[in-house]
Parts: sequence; C-alpha cells; structure tokens
Amino acid sequence: MDWEAPVLFHATALYQLAAFPFAILFQYLCTFRYLSIHARYTFLLIGGILLACAAMGCYALLIFISVFCTVTIICVASPQQVHKWVFFFQMTWQTLCHLGLQYKEYYLQEDACVGFSITVSALMLMTQKVTSLALDIHERKVRMGLPSDGRRSLWRHLLQALPFCAYLLSFPTLLGGPLCSFYRFQAWLKRTSSPSPASPLWTATQKALGALMVGFLKPIVRVCLCPQDDLFTCTHSGCIYVVWTSALLFRLTYYSHWMLDESLFLAAGLGLALGHGQYEGAADVLLDTDIWTLETTHRLAVFTRSWNKSTAQWLRRLIFQRSSFHPLLATFAFSAWWHGLYPGQVFGFLCWAVGVEADYRIHHFFSSTVKSPSQRLLYQTLTWCHTQLIMAYIMIAIEMRSLCMVCCLSSSYNSFFPLVYALSLLLLKKKERERREREK
Repeated sequence: MDWEAPVLFHATALYQLAAFPFAILFQYLCTFRYLSIHARYTFLLIGGILLACAAMGCYALLIFISVFCTVTIICVASPQQVHKWVFFFQMTWQTLCHLGLQYKEYYLQEDACVGFSITVSALMLMTQKVTSLALDIHERKVRMGLPSDGRRSLWRHLLQALPFCAYLLSFPTLLGGPLCSFYRFQAWLKRTSSPSPASPLWTATQKALGALMVGFLKPIVRVCLCPQDDLFTCTHSGCIYVVWTSALLFRLTYYSHWMLDESLFLAAGLGLALGHGQYEGAADVLLDTDIWTLETTHRLAVFTRSWNKSTAQWLRRLIFQRSSFHPLLATFAFSAWWHGLYPGQVFGFLCWAVGVEADYRIHHFFSSTVKSPSQRLLYQTLTWCHTQLIMAYIMIAIEMRSLCMVCCLSSSYNSFFPLVYALSLLLLKKKERERREREK
C-alpha cells in the first residue's frame, strides 16, 4: 500500500541528511568564534532559504510569504494584539494550503506532489514557531525594541528583524525537529563559544545511528510480522492484528524521522545547556523521541503526552491552558484543524480525546481498587494491550485520512477497543453524578 506519510518522511530525510554537514560546519564556526552573532543569524537564514528552495521548489514561496507576513505583523502590532493577529493569519494561510493539497489529491485525482507535501508539513512547523514567538512577545518574554526614527531606521529595522527570520527559517529546524522558544534559540546562538565541538557531534551521531537502526528495523517488521491482508479488505477478527502491525510501521517511521531531526538539531549546536557543556534535560528542551515510554506505558494519557513531546507541550500552552470550555476537547479539535481536517483526522482525534478523558477516570477509579502485586501486574498488562490497540486504531484513522478508511475501521472488530473506553467514560460519569447527588 502506498502510504503518503512514509514516502514524505523518506523524501524529507534525504534533505535533512544533505543539511547535516552544514550544521556541523555552523557548529564549528560558532565554537571557535569565526562568526559574529549577526553572521550566525545570516548563516542559518541563508541555509534555510536554500534548503526550502531545494526541497520545495516553487512552493517555497508559500513559506517565504508566511515568514514575511508574520514578521511584518510582529513588527507592527502591539504586544497585546500580536498573538491574535499572528494566529489568525498563520492558521488561515496554512488552511488554504491544506485545502490546495486536498484539491489536487481528491478532486483532481493527481499524484501527490512531494514538494507541495513537504511545504505543507513545513508550514505546520512554521505555525508552531510563529505562534510560540507571538505568545512570548505577548507574555513579555521577548521584547521588540524597534526604533522608529532616524535615517538609519530601515537598516536597524532589518537588523532587528534578522533574528526573527533566522528563527523561523533556520535550516536545522525548517523541515523537522523539536520546537524551541525564540529566547532560548537566541541564548544558544550567543552561547556557542566554548571549545567543546566533540560533545554535540558525538550526541548527534548517536541520534543518527539510532535513526538508522530503527530504519533497518522497519523492513524486518514488515517481512516478519505484517500479514498479507489489506486494511481496506480485512473484515475478520484477524484485522486487529493487521491494524496493530500497520500502526507499528507508522510508529517506527515517526521514530526514525524524529531521531534524524534531533540529530541535525544537535549537530548545529542547538540544545546545549546554557550554563555548562551538557545538554538540557527534558524540562528545558523537549526532544520528541521517547520510544521507551511510548512502547511500555499502560496509560493512554501518558502516551499522548510523550508522543511528539514538543508538539504536545505547544498544544498545551497554546490551547489547553488558554481554553475555558472543555480544554481537552478544544485541544484535540485544534490538532485536527492543524493537521488539515481530513475526515480520518477528525474521526481519529475525536476518538483520541474521548480515550484520554476516559483514561484519566478509569485509572483514577482502579488506582484505589487494585491492591495486590499480582492484581496490579494483570491490570497493567491488560491496560497496556488496550492502550496499544486503541492507539493503533487512532493512528491508522489519522494517517490514512480518507472517509473510506473511517468506514472500514468503524465496521471492523477494532472498534471494540475505543468503544470500551467510550462506554467506560459514560458509566464513570454517571456514577460520579450519582455520587454528587447523594452528597447533596
């Protein structure tokens, strides 16, 4: 089956690998102080422009328009209004690009253009960065200080805009990589002057080797575990195994892609601790890959927080913490919008929101019920299996996108697992409501 996501990731990985030597060169020049701070911003900006043109072709203009308009809004709008205007413009622009991609794929029935797909994926990452930057300005974590008078005003405006453009178009994070804040990005560039070039290179190499190992694991899994049944034609109980193994291949694709992105991120010197020569911990810099937690957790909520960590933290800050009406549902609804509002994505994220809400209540209920070690082991084993199967169901719906896949999944045996969580949520809510009425 021709899955778009692995094909897109494979194409993106080639450009990430091509950018790797330039990231090492950048780190070397910064470490031995061959580049001034403005030269560092310029290096990252020019590298991002060239990478965008190489990977996206003529579609790179969509990225440049987004950056130009966003920086203009940041320079013109007041700190109280900048987040609202940046959010409105960027989500509108990204949605129009998503609609253009859907029009080519579903209405014109044309083959997916890899350059256009990479552009839309990069626009999604751009949305993360511009909204994060706008929030930092709104919360006074980043101060503008733009001059407004004098003959050198235009030149000084350009110098003031250079860090923002470099942050948005930085080549190590243009096509992938964990989200970092603007003020930490600035601190990293100013800090890369201690002579320890081996540390980031070695850590980046470890990440790249890990991505390579996961990449080699994928064909082994495909040959040894994946059955020959097709997702669209499977109707018997064995389709549970088909969905799980198909989702496992998607997860391995994401893991290898994230690790490669993190390798480029670290090779450029981003991710260094600000006070010493070690790398930041998870509390400061969120690298996206946490394979051990994702594959061993028995809680759907923990899986959700660990899946693409920096994006999860961004959604929490942007939507969950700022929403006053059903913040969990609002977060997943926005995530569906951010991903493109394909039918499978709307269905998948709705199931995900219900599953996470049920997960909180189910584990809160059983935490006081399960006492003995044997009961706890049985409970964790069953909930681990259930979490794996629910996430496989959700992932297939989101990645396959189409309404046809939603119908196939809904009519298959796989629907049993999210249905159990949905019914459990209703029963636990009813029980909680009855308990409150008794207390009154």
